[in-house]
Parts: sequence; structure tokens; C-alpha cells
Amino acid sequence: MSMYRTDTIRRVLNRDEILVAGHRGMKALYPENTLLSMREALLHGVDMIETDLNLTKDKEVVVMHDNTVDRTTNGTGFIRDMTLEEFRRLDAGAPWGEAFRGLKAPTLREFCEFISPWKQLLLNVEIKEKTQETVDLAFEILREFDLMERCVFTCFDAAIAEYMADRYGVLIQGFPKEYMENFREGPNGTYSKLFAVGISMYQFSGKPDMRLLSKELVREFEEMGIEPWAFCPDDEASIRYAVDCGARLVTCNNPLPALDYLTRNGLHPNRIESPVSPLL
Repeated sequence: MSMYRTDTIRRVLNRDEILVAGHRGMKALYPENTLLSMREALLHGVDMIETDLNLTKDKEVVVMHDNTVDRTTNGTGFIRDMTLEEFRRLDAGAPWGEAFRGLKAPTLREFCEFISPWKQLLLNVEIKEKTQETVDLAFEILREFDLMERCVFTCFDAAIAEYMADRYGVLIQGFPKEYMENFREGPNGTYSKLFAVGISMYQFSGKPDMRLLSKELVREFEEMGIEPWAFCPDDEASIRYAVDCGARLVTCNNPLPALDYLTRNGLHPNRIESPVSPLL
């Protein structure tokens, strides 16, 4: 077993509690993937932060969900066509109005510096610029900050997911095969590389045949030895449904309803770290 797996597996597989991840921090209430969004999720007690990685033209790993900056900043264009200096000029708070104007999207190094005081925090790191180069550069930084053993990695491209599993021996969260590019069938195929599978509770645009969270789908993956991971129960009814289906991990755009429901029902320990982070 990889050195990067042991502690994370132990916490994820603790059947006495359900882990809550903040999706891009706390994206329902704050500009996604900004350090402010991360901080608010942490201060409310999430177990894990989900975040996304892209790569600039000059090979700097940066934190942003889309491959373009159009939706989440005041700029336009592909991140892969920008230098880090150009990326830093962008305002990631501007789309949310004056109250958030001036917020920046961080580099991966800045993100690591920010979360380093939270010693119990787990990370779900998604590779959005889907290349082996992005993986290698990101892993170098995560190793530098001694964060690899706290990570579960995600990619919609099965070839990149398998590359991470085979080369680095890390935990991989994938998706049902209809969500994934380059999926390989068979006993040694993509599913054999996965630790967990993200199952949506809502239909994706353009994916009419996708299977949604259900007891039957959870059972199907558990029988393959793959952990079910629910996306995104953002109110009490949906978190109750996710728990009833058997999900042991949940990623939430707004984690507050899930944390409240799970704590009240003895399924979450309500542990909140409050260290001083150097960047906010």
C-alpha cells in the first residue's frame, strides 16, 4: 500500500461518521476556489476541501475550476494561454459584486500555505487541465508541503486518473463510467484503480443517461470495493437521502445543512480547528 494512503483511508472508512467536503470551499455563499471561500468552509467544520487545478502558459499550477477564466473572474480566455502574471491580474470576486471585489484566485502554492495550519484537513484535488504534466507539477508542490497523504485525487479523464494511481499510488475518486473520458472496461480497467466514485444527485446538462444516487447504485459500487461519494446534498432533505442511500462521503456547495444534520444525528463529530492562517 502506498505511503500516501494509510491515514486518509483510516479516516474515510471510519463507519461511525460521514465526512463532509466543501465544494471549491463554500461556493454557494462565497466566490469559489478563493481563500475566503476555503476559510469559511474550514471555520464551519468541514473535514475536507475540494479544489481544482489548472496550468498557466508558464507552467504554474493555479486553483480554478474552469479551463477558462470567463465565468469566475472579470477576464476572458484560457488559463493555458495566460502567464501567471496575467492570471494574477484577474479579480475572482468581481462577478459577485462590490462586497467581494479584489479577491484573487490562488496558486496551488498559495493554497497549500493557507491550509497548512489545519492539520486534520483532508483534500480532494481535481485535475482540470488534464495532462500528466499538470499532475507531476502539482504533486511536486503537494509533496513539498507534506500534504500528499491527506489527498484524494479526482479527474474526469480516466487515462489521467489511472496515471495518478499507477505512477504515484494515490487514492483516486472517479465517477460512473458514463461521466468519464477514456474509460477502460474489464477486471484491470478504470474501476480497478478507483478508491471512491462520485455519484451526482442531480442531472448534468447534456447527460440524459447518467445514473443518479440511489441505494442500488451505491450497492453496485460497494460490491466492487469502491466507496460511494455523494455530490452535492445542499439541504436537509438531500443529505438525509444521501445518508439513507449509504453514502459515507458528501461534497456540498453549502456544507452547513449537512454539518447540522449529521452532527444532530451523531454522524459527525463537529470538530472545528481554528488556527491562524498566514494568508488571510
